Amino acid sequence: MRDLLSALAGGEITVSEAEARLAGYATTGSGRFDAARESRRGVPEAILADGKTPAAVAELAETAVETTGRAIVTRADDERRAAARAVAPAAALVSEDESAGTVVIHAEDFDPPALDATVAIVTAGTSDAPVAGEAAVIATEMGASVDRTEDVGVAGIHRLVDRLEALRAADVAIVAAGREGALPTVVAGLIDTPVIGLPVSTGYGAGGDGEAALLSMLQSCSVLSVVNVDAGFVAGAQAGLIARAIDSAR
Repeated sequence: MRDLLSALAGGEITVSEAEARLAGYATTGSGRFDAARESRRGVPEAILADGKTPAAVAELAETAVETTGRAIVTRADDERRAAARAVAPAAALVSEDESAGTVVIHAEDFDPPALDATVAIVTAGTSDAPVAGEAAVIATEMGASVDRTEDVGVAGIHRLVDRLEALRAADVAIVAAGREGALPTVVAGLIDTPVIGLPVSTGYGAGGDGEAALLSMLQSCSVLSVVNVDAGFVAGAQAGLIARAIDSAR
C-alpha cells in the first residue's frame, strides 16, 4: 500500500492506475473498466462499442491501455474504431479488423500472453467470417495460436475433407455457421478435438436470424458445446480458457 501511494504521489502512476490496483477497476465517466478481469478470470476485459458513443469508446479504451497496457474494442463501426485508434499512445501497436469490427491496442511495454496451444476457427461460409473473426481476435489475445479454415460448409463438404488433418491437430475448434447450422455437427463427428459451435445470424425467412442454426447445434448428435447466436467473444474466450489449461498441462 505504501509503495502504491508513494508511486502515485511521485507521479509514477495515474489515479486510474492506483484505483485499478486497489479496487480492481477504474472509474470513468463512461463506466467502470474491470482492470482485474484477466487476472481473476483468465479472460481479458473488452469494450463493447455497440450502444456506446464514440467518446465513451475512446475514454474506456484510453483507460484500458492506462490500467492494463491493452485495449480490446469489439462490435465497433468505422466511427467508433476511429475513436479508439485516436487515443492510442504514440508508440502503441494498433491492429484492426474491419470485418470483425475490432480494434486492439497494445502499449509499447505490453507483454502479450503466449500459449502452447492452437485454436482452429472454421467457417461454413464467407458470411460467417465477421463473427468468427471476433472469436479469433479474443483467442489470439488470450495467447493461443489461431488456425483459420474458411468457407467449408456442408453444401460442398469436400472442401472440409482437405482440412481434416489440420483440424485434428488443433487443441480446440470453433465452428461458425449460419443457415441450418449443420457444419459444427459434421466437424464434431470427424475429429476428436473439442468443438465449440458458434451459430451465426445469416440466412433468411423462418429461423434466418440464427435461431435455426442455434437449435440445430443444440440438437447435435455429435458431442459439442454451443454459445449464443453471434457470440464470437464468448466462443473465443471459451476456446482461450481451454487452450490455457492445455498449455499448463504441457
